[in-house]
Amino acid sequence: MTLRRTVATAVAAAVTTPAVLFGTTPAFADDTPTASVTTPVAAEDAARNAGVLRGGVLAGKIDAGGDTAGAQAAEPSVEELEKAAAQAQKAYDDAVAAEKAALAAVEAAHSDDFPLAVVAEAAAKAAADAATAKTSADKALADAEAALAALPETAGPEEKDAAEKAVADAATAAGTAADAKTAADEKAKQTATDLGDARVASVRGLSKAQEAVKKALEAKKAADKALEDALEEQKPVPCRPESELTATLSGLPTRIAAGSTVEMKLRITNGTDRTLDEVWPFVYVHGIEKGGYEPVNDRMHLQWSTPTQTWTDAGDDYTAGSVASLKAGGHADIKLRLTVDAGTPDAAGAAFIAADYVNEDGTCGGSPKLTPYDFEVTAKPAPSASPSPGAATGTGTQTQTTTTQPLTTTSGSLASTGSSAALPQLAAAGAAVALGAGAVFAARRRKADSAS
Repeated sequence: MTLRRTVATAVAAAVTTPAVLFGTTPAFADDTPTASVTTPVAAEDAARNAGVLRGGVLAGKIDAGGDTAGAQAAEPSVEELEKAAAQAQKAYDDAVAAEKAALAAVEAAHSDDFPLAVVAEAAAKAAADAATAKTSADKALADAEAALAALPETAGPEEKDAAEKAVADAATAAGTAADAKTAADEKAKQTATDLGDARVASVRGLSKAQEAVKKALEAKKAADKALEDALEEQKPVPCRPESELTATLSGLPTRIAAGSTVEMKLRITNGTDRTLDEVWPFVYVHGIEKGGYEPVNDRMHLQWSTPTQTWTDAGDDYTAGSVASLKAGGHADIKLRLTVDAGTPDAAGAAFIAADYVNEDGTCGGSPKLTPYDFEVTAKPAPSASPSPGAATGTGTQTQTTTTQPLTTTSGSLASTGSSAALPQLAAAGAAVALGAGAVFAARRRKADSAS
């Protein structure tokens, strides 16, 4: 899901902005004076289309990988993650509010005017008063008993009856005071227990609220991180320019006669220190009729083959097959053959080559530049078809140019030192090769077990 979204964004940028993602090397030179140009649309399209087509191929390869990953484990959409983050934020806010309320409850429970505190204080005072009353009643009883015992033997019956009644009354009062004290003590104890329980409960409630805040904050951070990662994955990320992945073409003649077929060899070399899981050689052949700007692409037909693959049309994606697990320091050779239809007019041509890779971990990249190899198409059979002598003019022995520039910067300009009417225009257009190829942008797919 993420890769499809990313590639779509990048491709949209590719067709609306003049960003140069891959460049070409100076490759065209001839003794023919440059013709006056007023509308070099077709010439510019040659180099530009090479880059865009290359980008589209890599986009398709990355997008296909993203579809496979999506089928294995669907990822939540950004909208879903935004909703989850909002819910986590609300849960956190609620938890903070609950913590604040719990703290207020603790403070209230420990205040003097807390209802249970008021009740407990009153019960404690009542118990103290009951204790004082019992002490007084016990003393009164003791005094009455002492008075009864102190009566002389000469005391009359009435005096003895009064003393005994005083003892009985004091005993009753003492018993009542004792009962009152017991009840008051029980109430004081219970209210004190109730107050203590309430205060302990308030502290426990605060502790739980604080733990809830901690968990809600962790959940909020996780939701925010998931959303942040998803938004980050939406941003176009340039594939890595890999100057050590080279593509060289040998055997391309300087002149090809209409109605003939020539064979060449494309070598892809992995000069890096790691295995590249899958490499796609890119070959785009373009021609413009001399004296005009009419392309002759539909008259030129490219095929490729390997020891295990028969001749196959390059097709719409302009890739010459693919190389799986190209080991560090290794290379792969692909045979190419170009057939030019009979009746093709004199034309200036160029073959643009490069190599791109995508690894199983989602990393991707490719040759920092498209390398052009120039040739001419002659309407009549040429006297000879020998390879060009050197790389400076984009000949069949030209080697891959390397650079450390990012894929998203313009890489060099092309020389225009004179050629046939069409060749210098192709060269000038080379500076705009690879207009915004959406494929060089690919979100780096994270493995499920690498989430942080």
